[in-house]
Amino acid sequence: MTAPVTLHLMRHGATDKEGHLNGRSDVRVTAAGLASCVAAAAPLGFERVVTSDLARARDCGAAIARAAEVPIRVDARWRELDFGEWDGRHPGTLDPDRLAAFWADPDGAAPPGGECWSGLTARVGAALDALAADTLVVAHAGAIRAALAVTCGLDPRQVWMFDLPYAAAVTLRRWGDVAPVTQITALR
Repeated sequence: MTAPVTLHLMRHGATDKEGHLNGRSDVRVTAAGLASCVAAAAPLGFERVVTSDLARARDCGAAIARAAEVPIRVDARWRELDFGEWDGRHPGTLDPDRLAAFWADPDGAAPPGGECWSGLTARVGAALDALAADTLVVAHAGAIRAALAVTCGLDPRQVWMFDLPYAAAVTLRRWGDVAPVTQITALR
């Protein structure tokens, strides 16, 4: 058996567009949101930071890497789900039937012009496979849920059950030669 790799998956801090389907929208993290991520990361052990290329995650990751004095790498595969025509909009402004269909079946009822669930899990799965050392990944709720689905064999309805508030961290231990390859050790 190979040695396990510890992965901390942290959601970025609060943004100025809370409650919206920000997806690929490059909204900024608030100062309080940035500080909450740095504080939440302080007790975690990691050798490097990997972050989504979107500003709300990238800025949090950069601040954490500076504080921990570890290297940082940006990886676009950790981006949030692309909500297509819904991107940046508040769910209350969308057709409720279409939105409900998406939440019930995010692969079969993807947002118009957006990404399906299997597309998200495929790119996040590839990003996970590229991690070979104890790492803190700063990303988005959808990408973290996709990572849980890939590593734990969960379906979309199961991963929606995880509450992932801003600056929340899920810690996973992965063994490269065992399937399923994950043990969830903490949820903060």
